[in-house]
Amino acid sequence: MTDIDLEAPAAVAIERSRPATATTGRNSFGRWFRRVGWRHLVGLVALAFALFPVVFIVSSSLNAVGTLSSSSLIPSEFSLINYRDLLNGTDAPFIDWMINTVYVAGGAAVLNTGLAAFASYAFSRMRFTGRRTGLLGILLIQMFPTTLLFVALFVLVTDIGGVFPALGLGSRTMLLIIYLGGALGVNTWLIKGYFDTIPRDLDESALIDGATHNQIYFRIILPLAAPILAVVALITFVFTLNEFLVALVVLGQGDDENFTLAVGMFRFIDGQGGEWGQFSAGSVMAGVPVVLLFLFLQKYIVSGLTAGAVKG
Repeated sequence: MTDIDLEAPAAVAIERSRPATATTGRNSFGRWFRRVGWRHLVGLVALAFALFPVVFIVSSSLNAVGTLSSSSLIPSEFSLINYRDLLNGTDAPFIDWMINTVYVAGGAAVLNTGLAAFASYAFSRMRFTGRRTGLLGILLIQMFPTTLLFVALFVLVTDIGGVFPALGLGSRTMLLIIYLGGALGVNTWLIKGYFDTIPRDLDESALIDGATHNQIYFRIILPLAAPILAVVALITFVFTLNEFLVALVVLGQGDDENFTLAVGMFRFIDGQGGEWGQFSAGSVMAGVPVVLLFLFLQKYIVSGLTAGAVKG
């Protein structure tokens, strides 16, 4: 009995020292795939699904043929002729469309965020009659889809244009004014929720030190709320850049030079009928302002400026 007990550890050691068989390797891979591997596979499929349209549009913009049917995923010969023709303005005033889009989208992002911040501060820090009713009213207004406004917007803009021609149909400024009220309710709720997380101890300490409400708002609340303001501005800019239906109603009856990119590129491909290469080039360049704005606001989005603002 004693001899068996002494020999058993040696046998176990010899067994463990043997190389793993193919069956063991397959079992290990199967366990890994069931636990983790399938997630990597799903992620790769989702990544390929998301990148395919982008790669296809970029390759189409670099293909000199100019048609989607003959454009392979990787063109045999790269050419910038589509970008050159589009920027030259021979077929369409693309530069004017880009300037109009930056003017409307940038103005809407800045002004809408500013107005929403004012309203959010009032709803978050002040107590007044009708406060709850106002918050609910803003939320209820957002329930109605934009498609219900087309007829009313067309009639309203036409009547205003009869009194103030500069704000009539075809006016970029009128489109900007309409966008200011589009997402104001949602942005107000988003910023108010962030203002509620900023401790009121900061307001009280500033009041004790003699600060006014304006100084508290501009020097304390807004710097601490920079992350949410950056997010709201970015969302508003992207939404305004991609918005098409309202822009078509307001600008569709005006001159081509006043179009935004969404309306202009639609009219361009509808009129030309086959310049898909230039259309793809315009789509690629339309994403440049969004990328630049995201890179500029990235440090505000990823930073938590409220951390450590209050002692204890």
